[in-house]
Amino acid sequence: MSMFTESEERLELRKQVAKLASKYGRDYFTSKARSGEKTTELWLEIGRAGYLGINVAEEYGGGGGGIGDIAAVCEELAAQGCPLLLMVVSPAICGTVIGRYGTEAQKQKWLPGICDGTGTMAFAITEPDAGTNTHNITTTARKDGDEWVLNGRKIWISGVDEAKNVLVVARTEDQRTGKVKPVLMVVPTDAPGFEYQSIPMEIVSPEHQFQVYIDDVRLPADALVGDENGGLAQLFAGLNPERIMAASFNTGLARYALDRAVAYAKEREVFNGPIGGHQAIAHPLAQSHIEIEMARLVTQKAAALYDAGDELAAGEAANMAKYASAEAACDAADRAVQTHGGFGASQEYGVAGLLVATRVGRIAPVSREMILNFVSMHSLGLPKSY
Repeated sequence: MSMFTESEERLELRKQVAKLASKYGRDYFTSKARSGEKTTELWLEIGRAGYLGINVAEEYGGGGGGIGDIAAVCEELAAQGCPLLLMVVSPAICGTVIGRYGTEAQKQKWLPGICDGTGTMAFAITEPDAGTNTHNITTTARKDGDEWVLNGRKIWISGVDEAKNVLVVARTEDQRTGKVKPVLMVVPTDAPGFEYQSIPMEIVSPEHQFQVYIDDVRLPADALVGDENGGLAQLFAGLNPERIMAASFNTGLARYALDRAVAYAKEREVFNGPIGGHQAIAHPLAQSHIEIEMARLVTQKAAALYDAGDELAAGEAANMAKYASAEAACDAADRAVQTHGGFGASQEYGVAGLLVATRVGRIAPVSREMILNFVSMHSLGLPKSY
């Protein structure tokens, strides 16, 4: 097997996920979104088929695979027009962090539900005043006897309304040094003092974004995942998977946009023959095909490095993958709209909505500017600018 192609098992996994997702498709996804409903049937079917927790250890209901496997699932869903944002969050971020740092009891408690889709877990890191600067988060966890008391605010938190729990990034203060220490807490979404408000978005998606208010939420001792002195290493354990998943989400969307454009270019006839016979239409689509393939390759590289335990190299590749995939997806969506002419803006053809959906990829979960900062500093050895 060449290093540049995926294993038979991975390719078969992609085929099966695509088959399952194609039963639902883009129309299902957008109709759920526009009517304010959820894609719960699809989510639970992915769980039943064993794809949702494919990266989680088998003893907790998972498939025992790696981040490359769950990323493939995410990509194929998006390529069928069903990009499920919570795939990035629940199995990849929360599943990874709990799988790596949770106690045996915590793994037994939370991982099976993450795997079968009945115990979906959201992730809350971003704050209104901290933004990209994670070091400035002010959500605070303090000890009170055997319990923890949590206070703070979070913003841009996906899917809180369909999650049973949220993995919240908070901080405690080191009594001796006064330095801030990041900690991870699992908070039930129905806990007293935990409230959330939907943020109206222009994106057509059944998955919503929320502002979260945490006021004196009391949590048992076992809500803390990992060591309270574990620091940033525990937090960052979930961030490489997040970038790899976001890249797969983007390349899947890009593939969907390109497929729509190519299909239309083959059937639409103006002047003499299909418009796809004109280089003005054909070349941009060929360009997108190349850009998507390059983004997919660096995403697979990032996943392979991560699964091999090379965190440092995986960090660089994951950032590059996320950057390349967002650029490829934005270009593919734009070209798909252009290929459709006036129909590109219609609801009937469903490509205009991809403009906003793909554009967010340049911002979340980490902005392209912060990735360029990372590459300038870590890959090129240039001075830190922020």
